[in-house]
Amino acid sequence: LIHFIKRALMMSHHRRKRGYDDDEGGGGYRTKKRRTNEHMEIEDRLESLILRVGEKSTSSLESNLEGLASVLEADLSTYKSKILKILVECAMKLPDKCTIYTTLIGLLNTKNYNFGGECVELLVKSTKDALKSFRWSDARFLLRFMSDLVNCHVVSAGSLLQLLDNFVDAALEEGVPQVRRDWFAYTVLSALPWVGRELYEKKESELDRMLGSLEGYIKRRKKIHHNALRVFKSDHPHPQEEYLDCLWQQIKRLRSDMWIEKHIIRPYLAFDSTLSEALQHNLPSLVPPPHHPSTLYPLPTVIFRMFDYTDCPEGPILPGQHSIERWLIEEQLRHILMSNHLERKECAAQLLSYPLKNKIPLEYIIVEVMFGEIFRLPNPLCLEIAYGSILIELCKLQPSTMPQVLAQATELLYERLDGMNKTCFDRLVNWFSYHLSNFQFRWSWDDWEDALTQDPEEPKAKFIREVLLKCLRLSYHQRVVEIVPETFAVFLPDKPSPNFKYAANGQFAGSVEVRASEHLIAAIKRKCTSEEVLALLKQELDPPMAEEDMEDNVCNPVKIEVFTQTLLFLGQKSFSHSFAAIAKFYSVLKSLGNTEEAQICILRSVVDLWKSHQQMLVVLIDKLLKTQIVECAAVANWVFSKEMVPEFSKCYIWEIVHLTIRKMNKHVAKLQK
Repeated sequence: LIHFIKRALMMSHHRRKRGYDDDEGGGGYRTKKRRTNEHMEIEDRLESLILRVGEKSTSSLESNLEGLASVLEADLSTYKSKILKILVECAMKLPDKCTIYTTLIGLLNTKNYNFGGECVELLVKSTKDALKSFRWSDARFLLRFMSDLVNCHVVSAGSLLQLLDNFVDAALEEGVPQVRRDWFAYTVLSALPWVGRELYEKKESELDRMLGSLEGYIKRRKKIHHNALRVFKSDHPHPQEEYLDCLWQQIKRLRSDMWIEKHIIRPYLAFDSTLSEALQHNLPSLVPPPHHPSTLYPLPTVIFRMFDYTDCPEGPILPGQHSIERWLIEEQLRHILMSNHLERKECAAQLLSYPLKNKIPLEYIIVEVMFGEIFRLPNPLCLEIAYGSILIELCKLQPSTMPQVLAQATELLYERLDGMNKTCFDRLVNWFSYHLSNFQFRWSWDDWEDALTQDPEEPKAKFIREVLLKCLRLSYHQRVVEIVPETFAVFLPDKPSPNFKYAANGQFAGSVEVRASEHLIAAIKRKCTSEEVLALLKQELDPPMAEEDMEDNVCNPVKIEVFTQTLLFLGQKSFSHSFAAIAKFYSVLKSLGNTEEAQICILRSVVDLWKSHQQMLVVLIDKLLKTQIVECAAVANWVFSKEMVPEFSKCYIWEIVHLTIRKMNKHVAKLQK
């Protein structure tokens, strides 16, 4: 970085000197173009210098900051707006380097007071814009950033307290949704680890008054959402605390410790003598915008806990659940995860290179944070497979420890299956089967022998059965048979194969339905048309009736079942074959399924054929919904019919329910547009 800074200083000097020469020479189009290109090149270099400060370097962070401040100060006259824009963007997008950038602004403020003022104004304006456009994370990080500027003697403690009081007033406002009030309370509390000590020393009575107001709100607020968001029913051995309650307890602990924490890197302490001489700025007034009925606020969460210090081997001690260090670590890891989740290799590398990894049992906290995100209710923030793929990369990058910690976590979760939320149960099944498929399906199944003596509907037995069913989707039947001990044969899924009701040598051999099916197979192999199929079905299976009794919308279950089973039996080789068969005879299926009763008959026929192949059922029903051969209402009525009651405890049936609801939601959203 020092090399870049020196080079940038030289470039800046030469650029200014050449600028005078160009002016004397008259210039022209080429001169202007060269100036524009040079201007952009310098801006890019400045941006790179600012973004990279704080990365690994042979020089100390303090010397890099001092050098960078000199470079930027020399270029303020030309590139001030660009530098301001970059710094505010860093405040929002790189919150982990918050104290580094506040120190940089502090150093620039000592050199150029007007620049410090403009920076403060832009930060407040950006916070207003973030609140108005519902960018809640950006607004929270900006408030944290402005709070830390108090430590660098850029912002006065009194003006920051006024801003925090405005946020607290929004939290105390009546007649607005609680999620809005919660967000403002959480945002104020989450800024205090950075600035609490400074406010305590300079404005103790005002700080105590503000905290008293927040405590009153936190005690009064309703928590009817808590039970719905819990991963486990029981608080033993680890409590499932509501997120605002947990942060309040952590802030109370920090307050009792005189606002001293041991986690945040504070480079401005090295420049205290320089920074303390600078003039401070008062923050411009900022009143949060009023609530609007269309505003969507962040949803509440429950803090997921899986480990305590007794679960970790000898080494660094896991911070307690109410220590502010635990919140700070989890906050940073969660931000790394959300910033890099689209690039699993980079995300895993960033998580494992966490700056303070030698002071904490990093692998345990990473695994706890990852499962907390997987189990987040009502929905995780990313696709479930994103978390699974990142955990796989973590195991590859840290093969000596991460697989063991993950195995330990799996055992702990298995032991607590009895009290686990059913949605989280399904997600655990999905993750574990996917994880096994990437590690040759190796697992110490014998450790779970206790499930063999349980009722098949008990959680542990159900978990093993569902995991093997999902493994079947990711492999093939014989491979699944080989991965478990012979004693676990009771949990093995059936071999996927069609149960064709109208086979020539089956139980209905010689019947009218079997004969019609044989004729239908022959006709389809001859590449007949849809009209010919309808005529054949009418001739073979329609009962004779008087012309006045005939109705187009009369449901004939036999005709529907014969055609559906025969068509899908012919397409049994793969999903693609089945899709092609449905596409070719789409008009026949639409004609037969012209009522809800008829559509339910189609669904029953599909299930009867593929009862041993859950994945095929899910995929085919999804296809029937997408092609509108069956409607969402028909699927819902079929799922919740008496005949399906025995299937209610199986994962696949709820997979069908969820895809049906998603389809209906998309349809409603489309109509609303």
